[in-house]
Amino acid sequence: MRSAVIGAGVLASLVFVALVAALVPRVGFAERTVSLPATSTTGLIALATSVDEQRQQVTVIDPATRVLGVYHIDLSTGEVALKSVRNIHWDLQMMEFNGTRPLPDEVRSILEQH
Repeated sequence: MRSAVIGAGVLASLVFVALVAALVPRVGFAERTVSLPATSTTGLIALATSVDEQRQQVTVIDPATRVLGVYHIDLSTGEVALKSVRNIHWDLQMMEFNGTRPLPDEVRSILEQH
């Protein structure tokens, strides 16, 4: 029973990696971040980058639902770990967050004076 569970986990990890490789065929894993046009509204967007020598991070974005998922892949075992999922719709409605001066309202105020 235990070996069946481990086998299923390894198979699921391999399917996920194959899916990511199919979505982003030009990614040199653990070499660079790949960016796709932000205007895409069909399909998923996958961005892969190296976290360190042992792990890779894959960020999957669904532009239609504005949901972001972050996965870490252990490069030695192929284990895939879901780290975070977030609906970013409301995040993107904010005019500013964690910004530095001048803030957008301050810039607008300066521009409106002239």
